[in-house]
Amino acid sequence: MVVTEATVRTPLASRYLVLLCKHFRHKVTVDYSETDAKVDFPWGSICVMQAVSDTLHIRLDADDQAGLERSKYVLSDHLARFSRKENLELTWMDQQP
Repeated sequence: MVVTEATVRTPLASRYLVLLCKHFRHKVTVDYSETDAKVDFPWGSICVMQAVSDTLHIRLDADDQAGLERSKYVLSDHLARFSRKENLELTWMDQQP
């Protein structure tokens, strides 16, 4: 199991969490509220998100490095598209086993 986390500060944290989940739910299993979410990607990755005030926390757990990298790309790419006006970028902090 490999793990990474990212945190981004934005006054629209909850909005982006919901936008990401609504987009992903068309293709994968998603369980979410305005503040918490879990996304199950079919390549063996689980994404857990939490919107707290002006911060969006994201944690990815994957079966292997390839799945982790794919999930990082998907989340970073979609958040960048949804936050064009804010120009948000995720900085991933890989966790050591």
